[in-house]
Amino acid sequence: MRIFSLFILTILLNVNFAGAAGSKIDIPKYDWSWKGFFGTYDRSAAQRGLKVYKEVCSGCHSMNLIAYRNLADLGFSEQQIKAIASESLVEDGPNEDGDMFEREAIPSDRFANPYPNDNAARAANNGAYPPDLSLIVKARPKGADYIHSLLLGYKDTPTDFKVPEGMWYNKYMEGHLIAMPAPLMDGAVEYDDGTEPTLEQLSSDVTTFLAWAAEPSLEHRKRLGIKVLLFLIALFILTYISKEKIWRDIKH
Repeated sequence: MRIFSLFILTILLNVNFAGAAGSKIDIPKYDWSWKGFFGTYDRSAAQRGLKVYKEVCSGCHSMNLIAYRNLADLGFSEQQIKAIASESLVEDGPNEDGDMFEREAIPSDRFANPYPNDNAARAANNGAYPPDLSLIVKARPKGADYIHSLLLGYKDTPTDFKVPEGMWYNKYMEGHLIAMPAPLMDGAVEYDDGTEPTLEQLSSDVTTFLAWAAEPSLEHRKRLGIKVLLFLIALFILTYISKEKIWRDIKH
């Protein structure tokens, strides 16, 4: 009886796994510049991605873990960072009268939040809370590949698929329903460097920026890892030479 029960349980598990596999969404893989042992962030792409974030994404999504001064890692000068920060207003205070007030952001401030609180964010988005993007690439399975695919995944709704009011069809979203309308389209942002702002380019650039934001120390860790490996190799060689010199007159 016990063997029969185990047999039935195995069949049920296999059926469940098969159903899950059938509904699995295949996320395409992309060749990102920072992948691999010697990979680094594409600074030009990340700078363009910041522009996409500022002009499109920042209207709904915060980046509370990134300060304007962190942009120096992307090659921005001190004056450029001050100019970028001054475009946003942040709450400060209290002043001498005990009141809070708004002022232009400075490099030491975190990126300005588009909403005063979480409830305001939900109220402005039909009850859906727009997630903070500081760690979004690390927080999602398949990271940058998923974010890039999601931004490109807004397709025409299949005839046999019903989309509720206030939702949109997305090929790569779990359940294919997403509360965010397509944020990007061809020409949504005008690049200063003359790069053609196609949907693919915009999505790739903002994904690069978000990948950097999620792991700004990536390049430093890779450089440190290379130094450690070189040190271990040198240490091994010295240890081997020392061993041969010390034991060369000893018969084994």
